[in-house]
Amino acid sequence: MEANAATGGGVEVRTVVRDVVAEVAPEELPILAGLAGFDDDTVVARFGRRARDEPLGFGLDELAVLVTPTVWLAVDQAARRFGTAAADGAAGGLKAAVRRIARRKKAPVVVPALTPEQLAEVRRQVLESAVRLGFKEQRAMVIADSVVARLALAATSEPDRESAHDDDSDDPGDPDHGDAPSPA
Repeated sequence: MEANAATGGGVEVRTVVRDVVAEVAPEELPILAGLAGFDDDTVVARFGRRARDEPLGFGLDELAVLVTPTVWLAVDQAARRFGTAAADGAAGGLKAAVRRIARRKKAPVVVPALTPEQLAEVRRQVLESAVRLGFKEQRAMVIADSVVARLALAATSEPDRESAHDDDSDDPGDPDHGDAPSPA
């Protein structure tokens, strides 16, 4: 699990996609391996357009039966709708310019911890998208439920992660521990 403490319990889109694909369509894991070198914006652009000249540059017509693009596009949309991407929009142009100058990769898109209402909205979006793309309703429900379960897991696992890294150590050798010998 790759929840990010800096994002308030969020999880990277590609982590959610990898976990959902591993659960509901493990035969598609090689597709994810092929996407590893691309940033999230590039993956979304390639899944959403019809550029047949580039590797992995295909539209959803060719991928209608695959889980990977369905999940990636839906989770990315949720991240941008509910996440910090909207709040960072004003500074986006400056950040992009600095990134180009420094030749750094874009930061991954992160889905924040979602409320139950937001999770229900994500489930509805994934379900509608999957059915529209040709998945049978039962299969679409499995995909949508897996996405929501993964997002909910990210939200609930973050507090455990933080408590595991608390500075409250019971180690007697720890200088912050009350029973540690004082320096002479």
